[in-house]
Order: sequence, then structure tokens, then C-alpha cells
Amino acid sequence: MEITPGFWFLFIVFVFIMLFLDLFVFHKKDTVVKVKEALIWSAFWIALALVFNIGVYYFIDHTKAIEFFTAYILEKSLSVDNLFVFIMIFGFFKIKPKFQHKILFWGIFGALIMRAIFIFAGIALIQQFAWIMYVFGAFLIYTGIHMLFEKEDEAEFDPNKNVVIKLFKKIMPVTNDMSVPHFFVKKNKIIYATPFFIALLMIEVSDVIFAVDSIPAVLSVSDDVFIVFTSNIFAILGLRSLYFALSGVIEFFQYLKYALAGILSFIGIKMCVNELAKDFNYDFHISNYVSLSIIVLSLTLSIVLSILFKKKE
Repeated sequence: MEITPGFWFLFIVFVFIMLFLDLFVFHKKDTVVKVKEALIWSAFWIALALVFNIGVYYFIDHTKAIEFFTAYILEKSLSVDNLFVFIMIFGFFKIKPKFQHKILFWGIFGALIMRAIFIFAGIALIQQFAWIMYVFGAFLIYTGIHMLFEKEDEAEFDPNKNVVIKLFKKIMPVTNDMSVPHFFVKKNKIIYATPFFIALLMIEVSDVIFAVDSIPAVLSVSDDVFIVFTSNIFAILGLRSLYFALSGVIEFFQYLKYALAGILSFIGIKMCVNELAKDFNYDFHISNYVSLSIIVLSLTLSIVLSILFKKKE
């Protein structure tokens, strides 16, 4: 079945309704999101994605359904890396847990817009310049190898050294006052940005950086704009609840980084191999079934190893 503008309209309306209910109905007050509540919300967002996946299978095409599921799992697994950055940002600015949901909500709202721009731009580039797939593939291989040997030092994390933050502070004054949980405050007729807004800005910047990795990776699964867009949106919508569900235990998944590095490198190799097969009419092709199997196996193995070794310690 052809994906008509009606599909797009209904999906976008659905996203805005869910965002409205999330912020103004279910989380209208600043409260600490408990692990049990976060797990329920995570299950809810995953269930919604699976229901949508079933809809794609029956109303669009079963191949598109596989593409959606693979892209969703891939984006969901890569987005876990964002959670480590969120923890460091909130820790640096000393944002209390009860205010974190609001900041993450607006951060993810901005991420939805940025991802849409990246997706449409990426697909337009691929359609115009097929060789860009080799560039994306090589970049993902490099990113995976770099992630494997990269050492993260929380003590060296300082958002004030970020170029975007430095430029913003030249444009607008920033106060250290956190007595009121607002993004902006007015003092002596001058509007100041608060650390809450700087934290939000850092979350937006970090998502743009991660999108540079994740969007090319998802484009290796499908070049269908609707499938890539919807799988990304569903993964991002559940990121907030996933953060609160895992923030207390994420440090236990010490081998997760290696799985993500391996997944990125594999996806990069897949992009190059499949593009070579297309250019030279080779029979060899890495399917989405193989990709999905490797992604799930890598994540499962890293989590199991992390739990076993942590328990041993």
C-alpha cells in the first residue's frame, strides 16, 4: 500500500497528542519519577511502537514492517548512549530529580524536530548522491572503533567549555540562581537564562551529535522516509521514561559500550558491502534479518556479561 499524506498527518497528530498528554496531564507537576512508574511508561511506549509495527505489517507491507522493527531496535539501542550524557549534564548542573522530567520533555521535543531535518536531508543526499553511502559507512566504522577505545572521564565533563554554550553566553546573560525552576528569569528588567535552560541546551547539542551517528545507521536499514522517521520518533518518545528507569542502574552495564561500538561498526560495514553489491551486481547482500539478529545478540550478550561480572565483583 502506498503511504499517503493521510498517514503522515495522522502520525504527526498522534505524536502531538501524546506529548500534550505526557506534559500537561500525566506529568503536569514537578515530581520525582520513580523507577516503577518509569518502567510502566517504558513498557507503554514500547507497546505503542509494536502496535504501530503490526499496523505497518497489515496495512503497508511485511517487508516495511521488518525495516521498521530493525530501525526501531537499532535507534533504541544507540539512544541508550544518550542516557550517560543526560546523567552527566544533570549531575554537573545539580538539577534535582523532580525537575529533570520537564527538561527532558522539551529536550526531546526539540530532538524530534532536529531528527526530522536530519532524516529528510540524509535521504535527499542518498537519492542525489548514491556514493554518500560509502561516506556514511566509513564514518560509522570510524565512530565504532573510536567508541571502543574512548575513555569517558566524568570529572573532565564541563559544558561551559562547549562552543555552543560559550556563544550563547555572549548573546544572553546567564544567572546561577536555581531557586525557581524556570528556563528564564527577569531581574532588574533584564532577562537571564538559568542553569535549567543551559542544561536543556546541552541536551539538544548532545542529541545533534548522536544523530550524526544514528541517522546514517538507520538509513542502512531503510530508505523509506516514513519508516525511518516513525521508527526514530517512537525510539525518542520512549527515551525519557527509559532514562528514569535505568538512571540508577546504568552504571552496571559496563560492557554496553562495546556492544554499541560493535553495532555501529557492523552497520558501517553493511552499508559499504550492500552499496558495493548494488554497484557491481554482486549476489552477496547483508539483509535486515541478519542486522536485527546481530543487534539483539550484541545487546543481550553485553547486558548478561555486565550483570555476571558485576555480581562477581
